[in-house]
Amino acid sequence: MRDQIQRAAVSIMANIAEGFDSRSDKAFINFLNYAYRSATEVQSLLYVASDQKYISDAEFDNIYSEIKKIHGLIGGLIKYLKTSK
Repeated sequence: MRDQIQRAAVSIMANIAEGFDSRSDKAFINFLNYAYRSATEVQSLLYVASDQKYISDAEFDNIYSEIKKIHGLIGGLIKYLKTSK
């Protein structure tokens, strides 16, 4: 579980970086969508970790709050890029 959450979290960063280097908004948006879905994966895995008591409620709240911010930022950037031209 821990490794899967870690891989999904690293995937967020890697997809943003790869998309940023793509040199087109369309390709960047595609990679941002991958990053967005990876953030969703982290969120869902956190629920499983919490339900299985692998993490405390406080840990869940702290981590979930951060991933929710990241999720929102990625979504906002996607929206911006889609409407900026």
